[in-house]
Amino acid sequence: MSRTDEAAPRTTSARPPFDLERIRREFPALKREVYGKPLAYLDNAATAHKPASVIEAMDHFYRELNSNVHRGVHRLSQEATDAFERAREKVARFLHAQSTREVIFTRGTTEGVNLVAQTYGRRHVQAGDEILISALEHHSNIVPWQLLAEEKGARVRVIPMDQRGVLTLEALPTLLSERTKIVAVTHVSNALGTVNPLPTIIAAAHERGIPVLVDGAQAVPHTAVDVRALDADWYVFSGHKLFGPTGIGVLYGRESLLAAMPPWQGGGDMISSVTFEKSTWNELPYKFEAGTPDIAGAIGLGAAIDFVDRVGYPTIAAWEHSLLEYGTEKLTAVPGLRLIGTAPGKASVLSFVVDGIHAHDLGTILDREGVAIRAGHHCAQPVMDFYGIAATARASLAFYNSIDEIDRLVRAVRKAQEIFGP
Repeated sequence: MSRTDEAAPRTTSARPPFDLERIRREFPALKREVYGKPLAYLDNAATAHKPASVIEAMDHFYRELNSNVHRGVHRLSQEATDAFERAREKVARFLHAQSTREVIFTRGTTEGVNLVAQTYGRRHVQAGDEILISALEHHSNIVPWQLLAEEKGARVRVIPMDQRGVLTLEALPTLLSERTKIVAVTHVSNALGTVNPLPTIIAAAHERGIPVLVDGAQAVPHTAVDVRALDADWYVFSGHKLFGPTGIGVLYGRESLLAAMPPWQGGGDMISSVTFEKSTWNELPYKFEAGTPDIAGAIGLGAAIDFVDRVGYPTIAAWEHSLLEYGTEKLTAVPGLRLIGTAPGKASVLSFVVDGIHAHDLGTILDREGVAIRAGHHCAQPVMDFYGIAATARASLAFYNSIDEIDRLVRAVRKAQEIFGP
């Protein structure tokens, strides 16, 4: 088994100038046409496309290494185990974790949140206690805590937000108390793009000894994350939003917390010994990885991290910021269109409504123009309720998107207005 106890620091090297066309050539799906028009894929907050290197890494596993991990003494199993654990090492470096013991492979962000809720939460939350979340949360960071609160007789409380989609942090001192047992907050809102002030929230919680879980699903595609600098207790994300495969994700946890948490699922690889009278648990991180893992998915996630490293977050952030500024300018110039979520600090999300056109109808017309967006509540119904709307149209950007695709989005919106008339 290949494994490092300490995550080696990531290296920084000189990077070539950003070449959008070269980047786009790396993504096979971007070559598609839809209804005879080039695909303009602006639904990256739902899932991002995969570079050829990710697809090839997974293909190589199934063609050459296919075997189970941690179990076999034969050559294929050893090679598969090495590849799987190298992926864990890449994730540890990616997040700046202290060690690979702090990196748990999951099926995605949702499973990571549920794992913490059903282990740490069930052990520490009791009747009368409180769980603090924010008004910007995805359903995956709401429902697990509601289920826990219902089981324990606890209460879920919410950090409010203003009309811009910015959290009202002035409320924090009154929301945090000796009854608060955990804070769970998103890094970046999937519905609005708001980037939350995590250092302020985490520091306020830690002053009272309250641990914090961060939903990083929408952050990792856009910005470098250092979990130790953030001082996050848990950080969760999904591979498929980071240009990797579906069905794989990561739960980072502070080692002292993970060590004290009970297992969630039982089965192979999470045990040290089993008798009919008693079982004992494997060491970290395997205590939380019952059964055969998504080996190809982990390898694909490692390849996605390699790809993002090669492009570089400074390059990614600069180009996406220019796209966001350009898209904001062009969309706000469209009569009858209103942006939902105008926080001064935003990631690459343009969520909007158009007078007289339901978001679903708008999404259908845009699709016919080759422009793929998301229309709906984005698994953030409380956000929609706050604004008094049922749904928004959401264009979410990645570093492989172009100015031309923003222009096509705007033209398609105007065409929809022409179809629906005054």
